[in-house]
Amino acid sequence: MALTPDDFDFISNFSTLWAVIIGAVLATAGGFVATQLEWYVEGKRRQRHAALFFGEVLSTLAILLDFAKSTKGRGDPYGPITMRMLRQTRGEIELYTRNRESLYNIHNAELRARIHTMMLRLSSPIEGVFDTTQEIQAVRLQLKSTPLSGEDREELEARIVHLNELREAGFEFVMETADQIKPLIRDLQPVAAHNFERMQEIANS
Repeated sequence: MALTPDDFDFISNFSTLWAVIIGAVLATAGGFVATQLEWYVEGKRRQRHAALFFGEVLSTLAILLDFAKSTKGRGDPYGPITMRMLRQTRGEIELYTRNRESLYNIHNAELRARIHTMMLRLSSPIEGVFDTTQEIQAVRLQLKSTPLSGEDREELEARIVHLNELREAGFEFVMETADQIKPLIRDLQPVAAHNFERMQEIANS
């Protein structure tokens, strides 16, 4: 059967249609791949920035707590310098709390959990140190400014002893928890592509 001119037109149009369809499929696939690549690159960028941020916060905490441990061993254990270091430590914890959502940019769920758990373990006993210090000061003021019977005075003095024990236990717990900071920093270093140990070296120099 011979082909007519109309048959050639149909074949030509059919070929053009397939070319359009294939072009559309390739364009869609290319757009999808480009979008996925963009999301991947952006995710990696966000993860690195989060690791840099939390690595620096943890490094600062480690330095401050090292200073607090050092100053506590000199003169008044809970004098102005030690308490200033602890206040700065609390400030770093508050900075973490304000930026906690960024922690989810770190893909390693176990690492996220370790960081958050450690921050919680630091926060409560540090607040306890401040609370007991204020209460000790209030009781001491009461001992100095209020006429007291022998029994009442003994009771308040026993209260101070108990508060001192609580404060010391809280501080020791903070120091024990601080031992977990450096392993976390080491685990963040490859994610952040940064060596945070340099901060410690500069602080100790």
